Amino acid sequence: MEIKVNFLDKLRLEAKFDDFTVIADQPIRYKGDGSAPGPFDYFLASSALCAAYFVKLYCDTRNISTENIRLSQNNIVDPENRYQQIFKIQVELPADISDKDRQGILRSIDRCTVKKVVQAGPEFVIEEVENLDADAQALLTLRPDAESSTYIVGKDLPLEQTIANMSGMLADWGIKIEIASWRNIVPNVWSLHVRDAHSPMCFTNGKGATKESALASALGEYIERLNCNHFYAGVFWGEDIANAAFVHYPDERWFKPGANDSLPAGILDEYSLEIYNPDGELRGSHLVDTNSGNAERGIVSLPYVRHSDGETVYFPSNLIENLYASNGMSAGNTLAEAQVQCLSEIFERAVKREIIESEMALPDVPQEVLAKYPGILAGIKALEEQGFPVLVKDASLGGLYPVMCVTLMNPRTGGVFASFGAHPSFEVALERSLTELLQGRSFEGLNDLPQPTFASNAVTEPNNFVEHFIDSSGVVSWRFFSAKADVDFVEWDFTAQGQNANAEEVATLLGILEDMGKEVYMAVYNQLGAVACRILVPGYSEIYPVEDLIWDNTNKALLFRADILNLHRLDDDALAALLERLDNNELDEYSDIATLIGVEFDENTDWGQLTVLELKLLIHLALQQLEDAHDLVGAFLQYNDNTVERKLFYQALNVVLEVTVDDDLELVDYVVNFRRMYGNSRMDAVLGSVDGSVRFFGLAPTSMNLEGLDRHHRLIDSYKKLHKARANVALACR
Repeated sequence: MEIKVNFLDKLRLEAKFDDFTVIADQPIRYKGDGSAPGPFDYFLASSALCAAYFVKLYCDTRNISTENIRLSQNNIVDPENRYQQIFKIQVELPADISDKDRQGILRSIDRCTVKKVVQAGPEFVIEEVENLDADAQALLTLRPDAESSTYIVGKDLPLEQTIANMSGMLADWGIKIEIASWRNIVPNVWSLHVRDAHSPMCFTNGKGATKESALASALGEYIERLNCNHFYAGVFWGEDIANAAFVHYPDERWFKPGANDSLPAGILDEYSLEIYNPDGELRGSHLVDTNSGNAERGIVSLPYVRHSDGETVYFPSNLIENLYASNGMSAGNTLAEAQVQCLSEIFERAVKREIIESEMALPDVPQEVLAKYPGILAGIKALEEQGFPVLVKDASLGGLYPVMCVTLMNPRTGGVFASFGAHPSFEVALERSLTELLQGRSFEGLNDLPQPTFASNAVTEPNNFVEHFIDSSGVVSWRFFSAKADVDFVEWDFTAQGQNANAEEVATLLGILEDMGKEVYMAVYNQLGAVACRILVPGYSEIYPVEDLIWDNTNKALLFRADILNLHRLDDDALAALLERLDNNELDEYSDIATLIGVEFDENTDWGQLTVLELKLLIHLALQQLEDAHDLVGAFLQYNDNTVERKLFYQALNVVLEVTVDDDLELVDYVVNFRRMYGNSRMDAVLGSVDGSVRFFGLAPTSMNLEGLDRHHRLIDSYKKLHKARANVALACR
């Protein structure tokens, strides 16, 4: 994580990271003003807070209340050497906690990350650089030996060269990558989290059997998501980009809807239209993209090459964003390498869906076969030694598909996690299943797994597969664990040999889809020096239901975005119209406004916490519809998870509204004690909200120009770097 420090007045310092700002000062005895904790105070507090976090995590997963648990830390300084200190952490536990949980809580503190880093002894590297922002690789702490040449199956270049190439490309695009965290909780299973130091909303996770392979995985995923614009899905890019010569890619095309909002000629083809528009209900307005929101310009569509005949077919950007998420995109050292990864992922997700929704039982991989892969066995053994039984399954469905499955059981909670991996190589697919299982997870994180069920409807409902796709946290059927497998084990192998191995494997994987009667469409992005591609297989590789194009399209943002951003400027008629749209569009009242309109508000602001329900409540207040506002305040207080300050505001608002809407009560009789309870400043905001003099309390004014939304501007800055690079390449090619 990158922390930037600014020098303020006197001895005060300002540290900025992510969306947070921390101020440090020195005590008066050290010539400071004592206006904030000192740097060492923050260090001391970090270990105490980290210890408390692990206690909270332990208790929450076991439904143990932390209300009466107290924790403190004292640092005991050696009088002969003030740098030699003992940190004594003490915990006071209620009498009704069992001996087993008492020991578990103490062990949980021992897992404190701050403690472990201090005990390991961090290494400090202090150096001068000419320009902090230009030193794009300073935080890529892994610096492989340039003489090393580590090859792994599926990569056309050594890992060291792959890492160097990808890091260099990102630096050339003006993107400074930082490694936020590493994990290696069992042997031969590494994962890490990388992100844009300027725009941490742009991040990826990598996994692999080694540090190098995990880093290559993370960088490759980062480049694929940049090239496919996945980081910016659903995000409003602002009016400048919406009206630029191109919005997504220089080779995009815009199509105007036909008469009566019919689909325009020129988009999609007969094959895909039968899948996306089976009942003829899809309209042109359904396909306006969310990023530009430029309905007057039309439907922005992207060129994909149809594999069967090489013809170009234009797919609306909106359709791709709504149905495919990140499925079927990859980057690689060569196009063939990227295609193998793309197609492997498509098979992994599709086969996983078939197995889970059909409640299939898979065959175990025999021990004599697993014995061929000692590195993988070491990771499995480490998990089982921690008390997690592991099942290794062949998910190829009788040797038809290059897919494997590793399933972990957690006897402590009754939860399970079925992790799938795919690749033409049996070993690589198995390794990916294991590394996916632990990607970004601690042992404590395995306590959140859902329990299996015999309720088929819970397994087969569409959102369950979406949860499996996002983080494998969906539900699995108990039938999956039957000892009687539905298919036989096959020790399959789809690999090829020689210099053109990846190209031959691409042909093999495409052949499987062709035999299934599936049409394949591919876009290649190699204009910026990196090689990435995106593959769509209509009717097979979708993550979300096709019906979402009509009933849950992300471009519903266009119904609300402008009015919400201009909220403070709307008159009563416009507010009433906005409220009517919010009521009539079947929105989840507890969904957040940021997601609805595609704007990255700072999560720590009232905008960042704002839900549909709260917005409706505030509009009712602005329109002086107090009884309606009172009804919604009750729902807000009962179900909404917000900051303490915001809850207190609504608690005060609730009692003021109760008095106001009751004809037998007079507000003047209660205001004095309301002020004593809630404070003058909070009550001023509440009373002003009720009498109409304060509108939309807590929501700082902004507009379609996104004033004051620093977090969103940093995300747009990230996209503008990519947009500029694409424009320069397009100009050079003319």
